[in-house]
Amino acid sequence: MSGMRGEEENMIKLAVYGKGGIGKSTVTSNLAAAFALKGYKVMQIGCDPKADSTINLLHGDPVTPVMNYMREYDEEPGIDDIIRQGFGGVYCVEAGGPTPGIGCAGRGIIATFNLLDDLRVFEKFQPDIVLYDVLGDVVCGGFAAPIREGYAEDILIVTSGEKMALYAANNIKTAVDNFADRGYAKVRGIVFNHRNVENEEAKVLEFAENAGIPVVGEIPRSREILEFEDKGMTVVEGAPDSEIAGAFFALADRVLKDHECRENE
Repeated sequence: MSGMRGEEENMIKLAVYGKGGIGKSTVTSNLAAAFALKGYKVMQIGCDPKADSTINLLHGDPVTPVMNYMREYDEEPGIDDIIRQGFGGVYCVEAGGPTPGIGCAGRGIIATFNLLDDLRVFEKFQPDIVLYDVLGDVVCGGFAAPIREGYAEDILIVTSGEKMALYAANNIKTAVDNFADRGYAKVRGIVFNHRNVENEEAKVLEFAENAGIPVVGEIPRSREILEFEDKGMTVVEGAPDSEIAGAFFALADRVLKDHECRENE
């Protein structure tokens, strides 16, 4: 697979990893919305078999996942079959997965990436920022493709202070470290998604310090996020001036600043 090596030097290519259910899709879609409101052209690619990464950018009306289209029609889809624009003009793509209990979910990601290459999607749309929302419970096969294949250059790990979330975060870091000498993607930061468990902040900060990874964003526990997701939208769309939306704008600013600093090195 060719990925996007050398095609857009200034493009931000960011993979958001985290344990299933930790809120990575909420973080990714709100981050996409924040970038869009700042005037950037954004593409979000859901790499989870549940195929719900972009649902709140699309007002609850899901885009057809690539693997679902291939199963239903037994042919490769065209661009208009698998890409829809959501809030802020964000281009939304979902890899999807196999029929439950049959096949490997990671292969859906690889098939989707191959298709995006064949359709020259990145050349056609020329996004400023591409976000990959990736399941982090298992970092192998297709789930590691954004790291290994040149699609993503930077990684954010979403975690809370819960034991299994931190366990998954450590697995992700270890997987990335194993690719470090090959020039693949690097972990740029931790997004602390609060769950209000006991000693949560201390646990996350201890993990970050031991891992040598900065905490680049904090998302407080908020009912507003759930209220707007029930309406099929991100909180950045529904309440852009709210304190919780401000946390996503702050994360977007940090990503942009860090990327600019690296470009100027």
